[in-house]
Amino acid sequence: MTRVLVSGGTGIVGRFIVEHLLASGYKVTVAGRTPPAAALFSKPVAFVPLSLDPDADQIEAFDNIYYFVHAAFDHLPGRYRGGEGNDPQGFHARNLDGTVRLFEAAKDAGVRRTCFLSSRAAYGTQPPGMMLTEDLTCKPDTLYGTVKLHGERSLLSLCGHGFVTASLRVTGVYGPGRPGQPHKWQSLIDDYLAGTVIQPRVGTEVHGDDVGKAVRLMLETDAIRISGETFNVSDVLIDNRTILAPLQQQTHCPHPLPDAADTSAYNVMNTCKIGALGWKPGGRERLMETLRGDSHLLA
Repeated sequence: MTRVLVSGGTGIVGRFIVEHLLASGYKVTVAGRTPPAAALFSKPVAFVPLSLDPDADQIEAFDNIYYFVHAAFDHLPGRYRGGEGNDPQGFHARNLDGTVRLFEAAKDAGVRRTCFLSSRAAYGTQPPGMMLTEDLTCKPDTLYGTVKLHGERSLLSLCGHGFVTASLRVTGVYGPGRPGQPHKWQSLIDDYLAGTVIQPRVGTEVHGDDVGKAVRLMLETDAIRISGETFNVSDVLIDNRTILAPLQQQTHCPHPLPDAADTSAYNVMNTCKIGALGWKPGGRERLMETLRGDSHLLA
């Protein structure tokens, strides 16, 4: 059974990756600051302490590890863009310098493959309506996007024989919240039910399990097809009206839905590159099934 180390495995996105890998037969070690709660995962996982300290020697965390998935990110709670708060230098040191140090340790320890969870924020500002493809010139306009882009480039510089690397530029991730924790749209739902006027807003989303599928492809696809490459991971373009409509239908809430958002200027991510490897997300059907039927989302 192949052992994979997932940094940030208890996080919002990391836990979906861990669950998908467990269901696919992998032996998973979660790495982070604190061990996961006993009920967080459906199957037992090992744990090793790991931090984003650029000065720490943490090569022992990679003992007997075949694959490394780096999903850890240090930020203010609930914020990625703007997640540096009043400490941009510390944010940069932890999330870039600390990340690079882990990549180097993984390579030195003999890890075969490393997959980096990057972000669509790496693209930054692009012309209105332009589709985002992996060959575009990135123009990150946040420290978050800059750190992610430089993380991709640092990993690429380490790529070589015996050390396969790949980066995934992931959009917004939806799905059930962690046990006892709200999901990403809970505050939106609470505001709507309370009668707050909801403004139109549009964005792209992908289910957490589909992110797990994308990660697994990076571990299982022939190295020649993915090593040194970057892949977009995105699925559906939705707005606040789409999110709230099933709730209104189920609860018969009298409050009006927000207007449909204008999507014409939005930069949709093209996923043909990872699609050619066999990745197929759940699409609008999975989104609507989740919104209509998932008690975690509509409770």
